[in-house]
Amino acid sequence: MHPDQAREFLRANHRAVLATARADGRPQMSPVTCGLDEAGRVIISTRETAVKVRNLRRSPLASLCAFTDAFFGPWVQVEGKAEIISLPEAMEFLVGYYRLISGEHPDWADYRAAMLRDRRCLIRIEITRAGPDISG
Repeated sequence: MHPDQAREFLRANHRAVLATARADGRPQMSPVTCGLDEAGRVIISTRETAVKVRNLRRSPLASLCAFTDAFFGPWVQVEGKAEIISLPEAMEFLVGYYRLISGEHPDWADYRAAMLRDRRCLIRIEITRAGPDISG
C-alpha cells in the first residue's frame, strides 16, 4: 500500500492503536485518536507523562494500526519516525488537532488551560511505510 492510500484512510478514520518499544524491546500499545496534519503526518494528543512518550523519546520508531469505528472491516498500518512536541510550542498544534477531530471548541481559553493543566503534548509521525500489501 502506498502511504498516500493510508493517508486517505486516516483522514476519515481516527481510531487506532499506537505501538512503541519498551526499554526491553517488547511492544507497548495504547489506544489513541489520531489525525493527519497538513503535511500528511499522523498526529496524536497525549500527556507528557505517558509511557508512550517516554518510549518514543528513547526510540522514536512507531507503528499505528487504524480502523473504522465498526472495528471489523478495513484497516491500515503505518510506520515511521515520531517526534514529540511539548508545550508551549505544542499549543497551537493541539488546537489544530482538536479542530481536525472534533471541530470548534465552545471555549478555547478553557481548552488551552486544560492542555496546560494536563501537560499535553503532540506526537507527530512521518509515515515511511504503510500496509497491508496483501490479504489472506
